Amino acid sequence: MSRVRGWWALFVGLLWAPMLSATEVRVAVAANFARPMAQLSAMFERASGHQVIVALGSTGALQAQIRHGAPFDVFIAGDAAAPTALLQAGLGVSGTRFTYAQGRLVLWSRDPGRVDAAGEVLRRNDWQRLAVANPALAAYGKAAMETLERLGLQEATRSRRVQGENIAQTYQFVASGNAQLGFVAMSQVMSGGRINQGSAWIVPRQWHSPIAQDAVLLQRGRDNAAALALLAYLRSQEAREVMQSFGYEFSAAGSDSAEGT
Repeated sequence: MSRVRGWWALFVGLLWAPMLSATEVRVAVAANFARPMAQLSAMFERASGHQVIVALGSTGALQAQIRHGAPFDVFIAGDAAAPTALLQAGLGVSGTRFTYAQGRLVLWSRDPGRVDAAGEVLRRNDWQRLAVANPALAAYGKAAMETLERLGLQEATRSRRVQGENIAQTYQFVASGNAQLGFVAMSQVMSGGRINQGSAWIVPRQWHSPIAQDAVLLQRGRDNAAALALLAYLRSQEAREVMQSFGYEFSAAGSDSAEGT
């Protein structure tokens, strides 16, 4: 416990202390977190003087890249399993993993009025394609399949499902009209605290496994001041307010918990 507190005290100090020289941090970021990360990166760069270089992808694909030597300092994942696995493989820094937010799944259409408040549209025949992220690579895809199972619709929708490599591609299927419906991250269709495009059903959180999203410092970034500072910033109230505006949530056992506690 004292070791973890020591890490975070160091992180906070690095964020707010005057920088002798600015450095850059290379960050692997889960696709669902793209929009808030763009805003957070800009705010962090202004506050710290550091530069953030972001690579987006599915959590599973990014994890594989890190295992194969991709030069990332920080991993901001879309689940808890991938950062844990990297720690077990010796690729992450012990004591630095924490849950920065919890994601929410929505059934979304770009068409206003198509999706009802209970998701009953899935039982109708007035649509052709349902987009779902690859459940083997993306936590949102896994949550979507669990939701369909809860509804008893896995088999009924099988022939009409199209699979995105990650949640960004899944969103594009729906946004382009190639799929009339799709299970996407709330952060992709919400800003300013409200869903501001198309129509959506917010899936009850108890219908699928929690989408706890973890971040971890990677071995390459252990001595990188910008990497340490960025992880500290993700835990700040300012960062949380940005994440909340995109629909992310927090819990007492969530973003205040860290690996090793």
